[in-house]
Amino acid sequence: MLKLTPAERSALRSEAHALNPVVIVGEAGLTPAVLKEIDASLNAHGLIKVRVFGDDREARIGMYEQICAELDAAPIQHIGKLLVMYRPKKEAVKERSEKRGKGMREVTIVKPSPSGTKRPTVKKVVLKGNERVTAGGNIKRAKPRQTSSKKSALGRG
Repeated sequence: MLKLTPAERSALRSEAHALNPVVIVGEAGLTPAVLKEIDASLNAHGLIKVRVFGDDREARIGMYEQICAELDAAPIQHIGKLLVMYRPKKEAVKERSEKRGKGMREVTIVKPSPSGTKRPTVKKVVLKGNERVTAGGNIKRAKPRQTSSKKSALGRG
């Protein structure tokens, strides 16, 4: 189980005040599917609220301790049927997919002076993935796909 200082716990309690419960434990109790959902919510949010239905206070406390022990989370607060728990989010390494196009890139545009006697103008520009530089040094966006007037009349385009 994760240990926090009282100051950290107090700050997380105030942060959790505005949250809504993301997982609800029903009559079946703490099933493996519910634990998996709580784990996914902790990975996504870090600080979550869980609502437990049932009037047995000792059973709720047992569930709270079991969740925190199994998922390595810190218990923050237990008020009535609401359980608040925290686990620091793991830093996930995002891998770039092969399907995506080019990202932002910096390009240097050199334009000759209109008279030809002065120095050329040099400009550094950041282009988005759908933009290109023309031979004249202008920036153009990719054209939108043409649509058929017949298809758009039928509601397909």
